[in-house]
Amino acid sequence: LILLDYDGTLVFFSDKPERAKPDAELLQLLSLLSRDERNEVVIISGRDKETLDRWFGQMPLGLIAEHGVWIKEEGMGWEMIEPLQGDWKEEIRPILEQYMDRTPGSFVEEKEFSLVWHYRKADPELASLRARELKDALLHLTANLDLTVLEGSKVLEIKNLEVNKGRAAMRWISKEEWGFILAIGDDLTDEDLFAVLPPEAYSIKVGLGPSKSRFNLDSPSEVRLLLGELI
Repeated sequence: LILLDYDGTLVFFSDKPERAKPDAELLQLLSLLSRDERNEVVIISGRDKETLDRWFGQMPLGLIAEHGVWIKEEGMGWEMIEPLQGDWKEEIRPILEQYMDRTPGSFVEEKEFSLVWHYRKADPELASLRARELKDALLHLTANLDLTVLEGSKVLEIKNLEVNKGRAAMRWISKEEWGFILAIGDDLTDEDLFAVLPPEAYSIKVGLGPSKSRFNLDSPSEVRLLLGELI
């Protein structure tokens, strides 16, 4: 079982999320990994299900979208991990748009069941200050709405509290007695995944910083080298 985050793990971050499309090398790696019927490869991403379908829908992969909201097993259709409401976005969106206006270069992305404030292209010092302010403001609001605020790489994402990558990954982890489990991710959302792995699993964080993972790699380039070695 091979559980792989996408952005920051398989590809480097891009100023615009739509530019971080899988390249030919990555598609070949995933194709070779998943071609062996003894392997189960799952992409676990914060991206929406339409994007993952467009990029990987024709490959024999499992897909998890929006950090665990949507699940797609190989050869099956998309299903929601549990019924969710998105009406809370009407209350939160104006706050994000206010911070977008106050932080040139930042923008708001709306997914089906989450909202994301991106600040990778903004002035680093100003963006860091605004991110702290926004997180504090959101924490007061979301406490009563069953929402959580995720801090990723130059992003703040607001989503339903019950949903996370670890819970979604359990669909595969509990499916059978795996002879080998590998999970790779790069940010705080992946800590939920590392937390549900059995002790014998291989967990790898891309980058430095505290983590529940057992090992570290420096970059997506090293992740690809490792996957190539596995193949």
